Amino acid sequence: MGRLFIIVGNSGAGKTTLTHLLCEKGGFKPGLEQIGERPFQRLFSENLQRYALPNQFDYLLFRAEQELEIRKSVADGILDGGLEQDFAVFTRHFFQKGYLNSAEYSLCERLVDVLRQSLPPPERVVVLHAPLDTIAARYARRGRPLEIARLDDLAELQRLLDAWVAEQDPAKVIHINAGDEDPNYSAVLPGLLDQLKQASREDS
Repeated sequence: MGRLFIIVGNSGAGKTTLTHLLCEKGGFKPGLEQIGERPFQRLFSENLQRYALPNQFDYLLFRAEQELEIRKSVADGILDGGLEQDFAVFTRHFFQKGYLNSAEYSLCERLVDVLRQSLPPPERVVVLHAPLDTIAARYARRGRPLEIARLDDLAELQRLLDAWVAEQDPAKVIHINAGDEDPNYSAVLPGLLDQLKQASREDS
């Protein structure tokens, strides 16, 4: 059974870049957001209240499907974000913004609870840290055609992420400084690869 590692961080922190690099250098199976491919994302961006629930249901199920594929694989895998970040950060944020009502939010919560009972949690959580102004600058220039969160949402997304990370087992959390202008993660990549490989050996 493949081990699961997830990379979490604010929008624009560099999760996708680091996922690609780790998979390229370490032979991990990647699990990416696939924003453009998700069936409700564009509809959600055009009508936030109407499509918030199907969009979040699709994403939560999609993340569980990615985890299941990794667990069935002989190779370990890395998710860019993941089930918990999609719920604890984005679903909660959309509820706070009024895109989801209380009943819809509770439905998403029930779904995540059932999914996590069926799937073991990640072996390690890699948390990317960067100053908010650095994240905002990266977010502004990445130019994705579909963005639901806005620049002024980043501070609240960070607060929700920090709250979730604080609830995790510290022994399973790896903190990475992503604030430097180091697009290839040359300063942290070798050490992070060693930590994930060591985790694979310990959990096998």
